[in-house]
Amino acid sequence: MFRSALAQSRRAAARSARFASTSAKQQTLKERLAELIPVELENVKAARAAHGKKSFGPVVVDQLYGGMRGLPALIWEGSVLDAEEGIRFRGKTIPECQELLPKAPGGQEPLPEALFWLLLTGEVPTQEQVTALSKDWAARAAIPEFVQEIIDRCPPTLHPMSQFSLAVTALNHDSAFAKAYQEGVSKKEYWGPTFEDSMDLIAKLPNIAGRIYRNVYGQGKLPAINADKDYSWNLANLLGFGESPEFVELMRLYITIHSDHEGGNVSAHTGKLVGSALSDPFLAFGASLNGLAGPLHGLANQEVLLWLRKMQSKIGENASDEAVKEYVWSTLKGGQVVPGYGHAVLRKTDPRYMAQREFALKHLPEDPLFKLVGQVYNIVPSILLEAGKAKNPWPNVDAHSGVLLTHYGLTQMQFYTVLFGVSRAFGVAAQLIWDRALGAPLERPKSYSTAAINKMFKDKTA
Repeated sequence: MFRSALAQSRRAAARSARFASTSAKQQTLKERLAELIPVELENVKAARAAHGKKSFGPVVVDQLYGGMRGLPALIWEGSVLDAEEGIRFRGKTIPECQELLPKAPGGQEPLPEALFWLLLTGEVPTQEQVTALSKDWAARAAIPEFVQEIIDRCPPTLHPMSQFSLAVTALNHDSAFAKAYQEGVSKKEYWGPTFEDSMDLIAKLPNIAGRIYRNVYGQGKLPAINADKDYSWNLANLLGFGESPEFVELMRLYITIHSDHEGGNVSAHTGKLVGSALSDPFLAFGASLNGLAGPLHGLANQEVLLWLRKMQSKIGENASDEAVKEYVWSTLKGGQVVPGYGHAVLRKTDPRYMAQREFALKHLPEDPLFKLVGQVYNIVPSILLEAGKAKNPWPNVDAHSGVLLTHYGLTQMQFYTVLFGVSRAFGVAAQLIWDRALGAPLERPKSYSTAAINKMFKDKTA
């Protein structure tokens, strides 16, 4: 039976691939998904039939007490984090994405629209498909007047992430999924209105982020969305940086590399967990944002920038390597960590860091803070190894992003996590669509008390 199902799945996949090769230019993203979902359902059935009863990795008690770190508990096809290679989006590394994904005319960085298509389908879209997706998002970008009023009524002292979460949650008012569910939509059709909500969510985020930025930091009236421009250009323009081609390129890179990072990080897993209760994508992503706002998740790039500036103020610009080494050691001896270094999974330099470093080498090689970041990159790993402070002494994505944003004039650090949130919506939305398409159940892991753990292992040898 399994072999028959697997053979049928492979034949269906082959038919799907042949159809895609002849009609890809005419297909919308939703049409292509409608073809892929039955194929993937068969793939999942075949995998469960073959492996569903097999044990998958041991669980040790320390993992229960340690925040489920490394516990194999989730399925997500969109991205996988390899300890040596870093993140792969549908099997493709960041350098491969930079090479293969369509770009804007004259642009150098991949368009986030193309990355979203890749996350959903596993396929590299055509330039025409990406252009059509840009126009679709531009057409969906307007936010309701009452949501505008919610943002405008927020005091500028309210953290931008709190405002962001409020506005996204309020979009639930017009949720296609919530309406369809109330009307009794079939479970097999859940993915359709989830797709529509997800497309609306991603499309409206630049307007929300731009309105918050201008309200809090007094940047004037919000410009209109330009339907002839791509997503990143419109985001940059709403923030007041549309006239800087380099900043637009930075936004394309930033959104792409921050979009997804497996399914188990706080923001991605929160979206999946809340979505498993059949909360619509607006409610699920609002919850994701609240997790992303935490200091241990989305605020790391601010901490890096503050640490670099503090170092710069103490040892001056163009300081010697010895001065930098002394400052790093003083940080460690003071009981603090070096922000931006180390990672729960990675055991080499984060490819997202390298992508940003290559961007900086190309566009801002003489920036003083970038030079300091380069010095730190050459010095910190050996110190961390000597101090025994990190399994992975190499820099992660947060070690660079704040410096790049600062260079182009976006100096308001409290807003950086909002940009992270805009980016992370791509991965969360893609996962929500596939969870509803594949009929993912309500998440309900088992918990234990310490007494239960002690009883379980009483009189047992280690």
